[in-house]
Amino acid sequence: MINIDIKALSVNRAWQGRRFKTKEYKRYEEELLWLLPKVKIPEGKLKIVIEVGFKNKLSDVDNIAKPLIDILQKKYGFNDREVYKLEMEKKIVKKEYIKFNIGKWKT
Repeated sequence: MINIDIKALSVNRAWQGRRFKTKEYKRYEEELLWLLPKVKIPEGKLKIVIEVGFKNKLSDVDNIAKPLIDILQKKYGFNDREVYKLEMEKKIVKKEYIKFNIGKWKT
């Protein structure tokens, strides 16, 4: 593993000024909140595994992380500061999808 001694820059510090949700984001959030099944989220440190099916191989897997995790925490009532491990996988498919699992993080 490569080690770089620098403090990571958060999304919140990457832009100046207040950011607002677009109409597209609001529609996406509303639809996703409706589609998400009821699941019980464990207490404590969490691990999230996400698999995303894209039609376009040029799509960046990391671009969907923040909006998706924000919506998951809204639906399931956890705080994303409790996420200690995040695994993401990109697949190229004919029909796009999102798969995820939220579980207890075991060190």
